[in-house]
This record gives sequence, structure tokens and C-alpha cells, in this order.
Amino acid sequence: MANIRAVVSLGHKALGYTTNEQLNAVRKAARSLADLVEEGYDLAITHSNRPQVSMIHKAMTELRRTYPDYSPAAMCVCSAMSQGYVGYDIQNSLKAELLSRGISKSVATILTQVTVDPYDEAFYEPTKVIGRHMTAEEASMEERKGNFTREDPGKGYLRVVAAPKPIEIVEIDAIKTLYDSGQIVVAAGGGGIPVIEQNCNLKGASAVIEKDSIASLLAKKLEADELIILTGVDSVMKNFGKANAEPVRNMTVEEALKMIGSGEFEPGTMLPKIEGAIDFLKSKPDARVLITSLEAVEDAIRGKTGTVITA
Repeated sequence: MANIRAVVSLGHKALGYTTNEQLNAVRKAARSLADLVEEGYDLAITHSNRPQVSMIHKAMTELRRTYPDYSPAAMCVCSAMSQGYVGYDIQNSLKAELLSRGISKSVATILTQVTVDPYDEAFYEPTKVIGRHMTAEEASMEERKGNFTREDPGKGYLRVVAAPKPIEIVEIDAIKTLYDSGQIVVAAGGGGIPVIEQNCNLKGASAVIEKDSIASLLAKKLEADELIILTGVDSVMKNFGKANAEPVRNMTVEEALKMIGSGEFEPGTMLPKIEGAIDFLKSKPDARVLITSLEAVEDAIRGKTGTVITA
């Protein structure tokens, strides 16, 4: 019997917020990922990077403040850096966990670029906050450079960047080659490095891509049987945060769309996950999406918890 082809999307909780937190969190995540391998899953892994890319952006900005001769790092460069060091921790921790169970399986990280449309509406109304708090003078300087900022009352100003929709995964052929040969691939971390095609060149965009959007696209490109989105709750909740909250164990695309229409899912948290699930299932109706927490994933694949979305 063939293994189950799955794309796993790791959220913030699976990675932590500092370098030490990340290493400890990833070792824990590796145990759950290894459980999936033992259950017969072929894995491609993508992950969040918001705390990591913000930390890198802050560090590079402070370096420029201290040493003016250093050039500031563009968002695309910060994204590439975060992919590298998050992937490093994931592949090493997962490889070690698999070997401890007697499983010899390669784990490789692919530095991944993702094309976006320069005319995507998101570029006209950026929403994703990155970096440290700035003074009014620093914010004004950023805006003169063409960047966007937002006041955080009482704390200062924050830079905001666009979150355009992904179009194509540039390195998909390399990812497919490794994945189809039975290797575990870590790819499109943090949504991938957003780039814009300019003739024969790829130019980095000042943006970030929603990890749930790229997880959906990656699952489509790899023709996955399952998209597993790991987040901070065991199941999708109806009336989340209210006294009458209840878990939703199963839903169809039609039911999910109705819940979106009634404002059931919070923008920036659960909504992108549901939208990513719908997008994937529209392209592969015989697949399924599982939304659960890292801690509950083993029970969730056995149907004891989690939310399963089908076409």
C-alpha cells in the first residue's frame, strides 16, 4: 500500500520566538513529525517565520544604526535568512529523531522563491507588521523610502508590509524530485521568498506570503492526499472565544464557505487556514485537510480529535 502524501504546515507554536526557544520547540515538533512518518506519511514541510523574520529584520536594522556603512537588509534577504536557519533546525532535529527510531530517511531544506503579482491589491494596503517599534522620525524616514508604517499608540510606529497571493513556486521541480524520491522536504518556509518576474530576472518584493496560502499551493503542486495544518488549537471552534464555543469535527467546503460568510473565522488567524483548505480541495476534491495542534496530531489522524475538511 502506498504511503499517504502529505504537506504539513507548522505554525508559530512549533517554532518558538527566540533561537533557544526555537531549538527546543523544533525538537518537540520533530517527535510529532516522526510519528507521522511511522504512520506511513510521506512529508513535505512548510512553516511560519513571523517571529524569526522580525528578529532578523530588527537585528539588521540595528546593525545599520550602529555601523552606517552597512546596507540595510531587504525583506527578501531577511526571509531567505529565516528559511535557512529554521530549515537547519527542522532538518537536523527530524533526522536525529528518525534515526533514534531506526528510520534512515533524508531530510533536506530547499531555499524557495515564490512569484507574486506586482499589481496585487495587497501592495496598496499592507497589513503585516514586522520589526521593532520606531520613533516618529524613523517612521517618517521609512515612508520617504516608499515603505509603509502604522502607529501603535503609546509605543511608537511599526513597519507594515504587503501579503500578496502566491502565484508559482520557483523551485517546485527540485522540491518534486526530492519528494517523489521518498525524501522529506522542508520548503517554502515563511511563505517563501516573494519575488517579481522582470524579464529573465527575479526581483525580491517587500512583502510576506501567508504560510497557509503557500501550504495550499505546495499541496496542489505535489498532488498531496492530505494537507495538515498545525496550529494552536486541537480543533476548529464554532463561536470561538465565547461561552457557547464548540469544536467542529467535520465540515465540507460548502459549510466552510457559509461560516466564512457569517464571520465565524477571525482574519489573520483561523480564516487564512480555512481559505487555504478550500483552495486546495477545489483543485483536488478527493483529498482532505486536517486542522489540529501539534500535540494532538497523532490522535487527530486517528479521528479522535481535530477538524477534517473535505470537498
